[in-house]
Amino acid sequence: IVSLRSIDYSRCLYIINEVLMSDLNSFRNETRDWLEANCPESMRTPMSQGDVVWGGRKVEFKDPDQKVWMDRMGERGWTCPTWPKEYGGGGLNFEENKVLQEELMRIKARPALNSFGIWMLGPALLEYGTEEQKLKHIPKIVKGEIRWCQGYSEPGSGSDLASLKTKAEDQGEQYLINGQKVWTSYADECDMIFTLVRTGPLEPKHEGISFLLIDMDQEGVTTKPIKLISGKSPFCETFFDNATAPKENLVGGLNKGWSVAKRLLQFERNMIAGMGFGSAASGSSKKSDAKPTSGLATMAKRYVGEKEDKLDDSGLRNKIIDHDMNSQAFALTLRRAAEESKKSNQGPSAASSIFKYYGTENNKLRYEIMLEAMGTKALGWDGAEFGPEELAITREWLRTKANSIEGGTSEVQLNVISKRVLELPQ
Repeated sequence: IVSLRSIDYSRCLYIINEVLMSDLNSFRNETRDWLEANCPESMRTPMSQGDVVWGGRKVEFKDPDQKVWMDRMGERGWTCPTWPKEYGGGGLNFEENKVLQEELMRIKARPALNSFGIWMLGPALLEYGTEEQKLKHIPKIVKGEIRWCQGYSEPGSGSDLASLKTKAEDQGEQYLINGQKVWTSYADECDMIFTLVRTGPLEPKHEGISFLLIDMDQEGVTTKPIKLISGKSPFCETFFDNATAPKENLVGGLNKGWSVAKRLLQFERNMIAGMGFGSAASGSSKKSDAKPTSGLATMAKRYVGEKEDKLDDSGLRNKIIDHDMNSQAFALTLRRAAEESKKSNQGPSAASSIFKYYGTENNKLRYEIMLEAMGTKALGWDGAEFGPEELAITREWLRTKANSIEGGTSEVQLNVISKRVLELPQ
């Protein structure tokens, strides 16, 4: 038996650190080898918006390699690398996931799967779901077998979400659902919807709401795309006319849905915050020293011209420099917040409203700068005199106007920051 007095604690910590680093190096080598063997070459090329893989029963792959990549990553659990292995996740710790993200970036790998299930529902289920719900739904999210949409807002119940009227009546073994949702992203392409319903008509409005999972593939559910000013229709109206959902699909308990909803919104707002980088990836998936470049300078030079490798327009040049500096600082802030939340194992907090607010304003500003650089080329809606990229940017600029509405309006975010972060008087 060694006396405690004889232990060299500094030496012990050094040895422990060396062992951990050795394990991480081994993990990095194994990860690198696996990615080289399993990531198709076509999945290491730049990705357009139309190349995004959402999974689900109705998915149509533009390239067979998209399915190969999704299936391989899903089977390994690396579409959700930090989720528990018992539910199909990767089971990686914080440092291992950091290595994985670095190696994915090294080979310029495309995301194998994009999913509201990954970004919002899955984390909420891990906190509030029963064991049966986790075992049933989470593995399908990880593998991209089910595509989810979100049913929160209703006509007249947007910012005041708790005033929602869609009701679910108890019918013994199931609920009967009637009502309408609006701004339901991709509802016409999804398999299931996680939604808020009123199950307690006599309770105070926040206390009579439940969180329910509903299959979209039934006669009682219909969707109608909403045409936007941008010309695209990612949003839908969703109608429930005597739709049904089994009792086992109630998450978090009867009339306890508001707590689940608020937590899920924190995950959603963290996800939306990444839009502040435009086409660049969010800081949470980058190396700590990565710089999120907006590409604004490169694009602007094509329209404005340059002298001595500088934009002719000094005012525009300064705007781009400011935007890129702010984007880098924002990326590092998101990175720090992500590391702190994962180390504390607490997930996102009310501070996610800060990130959502800043991220959406940063993305809107990015497109305003683009249009300023493009000049009259930003005025086109169709016609051979405008290129495909120019037409796309104009439409995407219009689309950014919704950034400050979706996931909770900017006014709502400021109220949350005031109340939950700064703890100001009501």
